[in-house]
Amino acid sequence: YVGEGSIFFLLIIAGAVFVFRAVRRQFKQSQDQQHFMMAITHELKTPIAVSKLNLETMQKHKLDETRQQRLIQNTLQEANRLNDLCNNLLLSSQIEAGGTVSTPEEIDMASLLQKTVQDYMVRYPERIIESRLEDNVPVNGDPVLLQMAVSNLIENALKYSPKEKPVRLLLGKTEKNAVVQVIDEGPGIAEAEKKKVFDKFYRLGNEATKKAKGTGLGLYLVKKIIFTHKGQINLADNPSGGSIFALSLPLSEI
Repeated sequence: YVGEGSIFFLLIIAGAVFVFRAVRRQFKQSQDQQHFMMAITHELKTPIAVSKLNLETMQKHKLDETRQQRLIQNTLQEANRLNDLCNNLLLSSQIEAGGTVSTPEEIDMASLLQKTVQDYMVRYPERIIESRLEDNVPVNGDPVLLQMAVSNLIENALKYSPKEKPVRLLLGKTEKNAVVQVIDEGPGIAEAEKKKVFDKFYRLGNEATKKAKGTGLGLYLVKKIIFTHKGQINLADNPSGGSIFALSLPLSEI
């Protein structure tokens, strides 16, 4: 009786632990989804409200050319934000459904990155974006997905860095891989959170980063895109403060 009772008791304990972990996991997922819905609602409403206000201002008032151009530029920035957000949501849904379709081709990474940098310099003329890109770095991949991955990293760096600090984009290569680095001088990421930042919906816990806008999808999508291209992503501390995200992609056969 003692032996059977002990086994029965251990089974009850094991079952209770299993149920507790399952409930805790479900509760965390529910919390993450609730936070995501709150964030996405805010992220969708803000650019729409700003764009609407800008257009109404131009419609109701006779503004000089300088003010008109400033409002138009601001509206385009908000439209680009909205477009990036929709692209992230669409790609995330496709990944979850297992329906991501890529069209690989040989890409000149220097050209792709240069175009991405130019887009961001137009969108954020007040920010400092520096680039140092090595020539002749070809990879096989989907140009749309790879540009989205790099754009998410640049957006992330701009979001969490002080406005007066530069964001740097570097491109180089090793014997077998193309290496892309996005370097910021923001608050940095604690060691305990470095692996979590690539989880879906995860956002850093410190106040400096929680005040920034975001949905917790950007780095998740970067990781998924890079792994789809048989690459690796690494996160390291910037010696001068901030973070270094490094993407490694196989070079195509030359």
